Amino acid sequence: MTARILVVDDEPDLETLIRQKFRNQIRGGSVSFLFAHDGVEALSVLQENQDVDMVVTDINMPRMDGLSLLEKLQENEEKLSTIIVSAYGDIANIRTAMNRGAFDFLTKPIDFVDLEVTIAKTIRHVEVLREARRRQAQAERAHASLSRYFSPNLAERLACDSAAIDLGGQRRQIATLFTDIASFTALVEALEPDVLGPLLNDYLTGMTDLVFEYDGTVAKIIGDALHVLFGAPGEQPDHASRAVACALALDEYAQSFRQRWREKGIALGVTRIGVHAGPAIVGNFGGGRFFDYTAYGDTINIAARLEAANKQFGTRICVSAILATKVPDFRGRPVGDVILRGRSSALRVFEPLRQQQYDDPSTKSYLEAFAKLEAGDAGAIGAFAAHVGMQAGDQLASFHLKRLLNGESGARVVMD
Repeated sequence: MTARILVVDDEPDLETLIRQKFRNQIRGGSVSFLFAHDGVEALSVLQENQDVDMVVTDINMPRMDGLSLLEKLQENEEKLSTIIVSAYGDIANIRTAMNRGAFDFLTKPIDFVDLEVTIAKTIRHVEVLREARRRQAQAERAHASLSRYFSPNLAERLACDSAAIDLGGQRRQIATLFTDIASFTALVEALEPDVLGPLLNDYLTGMTDLVFEYDGTVAKIIGDALHVLFGAPGEQPDHASRAVACALALDEYAQSFRQRWREKGIALGVTRIGVHAGPAIVGNFGGGRFFDYTAYGDTINIAARLEAANKQFGTRICVSAILATKVPDFRGRPVGDVILRGRSSALRVFEPLRQQQYDDPSTKSYLEAFAKLEAGDAGAIGAFAAHVGMQAGDQLASFHLKRLLNGESGARVVMD
């Protein structure tokens, strides 16, 4: 790379001397020189030559002296490294030059060997600064991209340490969460673009903000659906607790969002959420050109199927018992021992509840009815009927009551 140097001095012979003393470097392409006779002309040259790397300037010059030029140079965003060369080598000038940002100070008459050494040192300094700026710009670009997927603090860490994301993938324990709006595809067909755009953008902004609040990673957004990871790419020992807390927060936001749009005449469906925990392979599987941080494995499939299972149960959130056991003081209602589509073994599933919901007498009523169901007690029908009579909107209880009335028994549920 050729270093571009602007020399500012009103001595008529200096240009010839510099070209002669640096002729080998000029021929070799390591340096090139521009010349100006005072500070005013120097600013004009710099305006026309944005690629100048450094400035070597005298102090005593007409129109604008070197110290005034130095002050002007420090006002620019990219402050040029400047060497002051002057016959006025008293301590006052040296201090003024350094206080205004000079990189070095040489006295006249010029010792060209010393000048050559000083220029070489300054070029190395410029290269270090440029590399630092390049890395900073790269980190800022990476941060802007990563902020679409990760919480701000995690995105900042990953932007500064690209090795923190294993491009080949790694197996680790995670919690994963899926969300989906019921009947959204049909709604899209009925909405105009100027309505759909603000609706979907506001919804996804609110949902992803909540995910980031719990330090979750947005692995994918497909239409209205979110796929979220906890415990990847950064270690989170409490990933299960974060996932449940986030699911409850997302549900609360989605219900509030749904109500706001219903008041505008838009019948938005409920947001269904499925959450599970277990091992998965996580990493960037998009290759070097496309960033696609995602996860694969049975844990992911189960979470997705739990989200879909809400439709049959009438619930909005389903979490696995595997996840629930990892959450201290977990509160929830048992849904049943569910055989998800495509699986042969049953998985205990819960509907998570906030403490206030769990303490409500209706939850006690449901738990008593479910205990009878689980025990094969014939009184389960009456217990669920009584509960639904008091809580007509409890779709999960209604689901079990219908099962019992259709001749089924027990807590084992096969998804159709």
